[in-house]
Amino acid sequence: MVLFPSFHDGLSRIISTIKGRNSQKDTGKEAAEALAKDARKNELMLSSSGNVKSSKSDNFASVCSKRGQKGINQDSSVVWEGFGSQDDMIFCGIFDGHGPWGHFVSKKVRESVPSLLLCNWQENLALTSLGMDFEMDLDRNLHQFDIWKQSYLKTYAAIDQELKQNRKIDSFFSGTTAVTIIKQGENLVIANVGDSRAVLATTSIDGSLVPLQLTIDFKPNLPEEAERITQSKGRVFCLHDEPGVYRVWMPNGKTPGLSLSRAFGDHCVKDFGLVSEPDVTRRNISSRDQFVILATDGVWDVISNQEAVQVVSLTPDREESAKRLVECAGRAWRYKKKGIAMDDISAICLFFHPSPSQQIDPQLISSQADMMKAL
Repeated sequence: MVLFPSFHDGLSRIISTIKGRNSQKDTGKEAAEALAKDARKNELMLSSSGNVKSSKSDNFASVCSKRGQKGINQDSSVVWEGFGSQDDMIFCGIFDGHGPWGHFVSKKVRESVPSLLLCNWQENLALTSLGMDFEMDLDRNLHQFDIWKQSYLKTYAAIDQELKQNRKIDSFFSGTTAVTIIKQGENLVIANVGDSRAVLATTSIDGSLVPLQLTIDFKPNLPEEAERITQSKGRVFCLHDEPGVYRVWMPNGKTPGLSLSRAFGDHCVKDFGLVSEPDVTRRNISSRDQFVILATDGVWDVISNQEAVQVVSLTPDREESAKRLVECAGRAWRYKKKGIAMDDISAICLFFHPSPSQQIDPQLISSQADMMKAL
């Protein structure tokens, strides 16, 4: 008999105080929001630069964000340890806003996704056959993943619609990316909209640490993305002064020039092929998998996956890992992108295993110093 994890224990005391005041759906949403409030109170949720470590988990998350040279920082991030009052779950998300109202959009999506996702997950758990017998762990994991995938699809569609109707935030020419992960035990669920990226650091057979990109950078020139956009009468092309930078345009070819094919908001081109539907994938975490990096394109535009993994792995103090990666990206912008305003830079480093008790090899520290100079 397989019992899928739920957060009924965490919800029970909250639902009992609000049940009867609203509809069942509103009650579930309100309860999930109460769990989020409780997580913030107990310092299990972080929405700014810092670190998150629960005494009930081996996970450790380091978060850092740095404002670029284009005005207000439009990046947002969130880490929720003990996601949904479950000791074996953690939620991480990075959101990169763009456009005049981009910082409001990214913050709103950051605030909305975790709670609404929990609410929809609870509903899907209630609708599925929780007491099913599975002959193989693979069957159980696939079923569990399908519940998360359907919850993600429903959540993202609802939030994008809410943005469209929101009178306080103008998302017509503004939007945000969203890359999030849920670590549930040894299972990883990844959902991606836009070109923020998740990269896993795993150990190869020869013992070296190698990167594995978990997400697709959803750019307009990807064949499937371009086909969807053009079939919807949108246009995809580069400007003469931006060779190789493909953008989405309305049929008149004048606006908005969006360099993404998927995003929350940007409702001016939602009828012309832009979508907010996330690409949802899964991975079983093995003993070889060490950590995952979530970062906005302020990192990936100037630092490769391999360089990012090396910077994080060679940082002696895990608490400084995200900050060190952001600092390296900032330096790389100054010499790789001369004359171009630096983008906002944000990163989350989520470690899967306890920190090694042994001291860092001095040779590794020396190697790290050489890399910092190079970057």
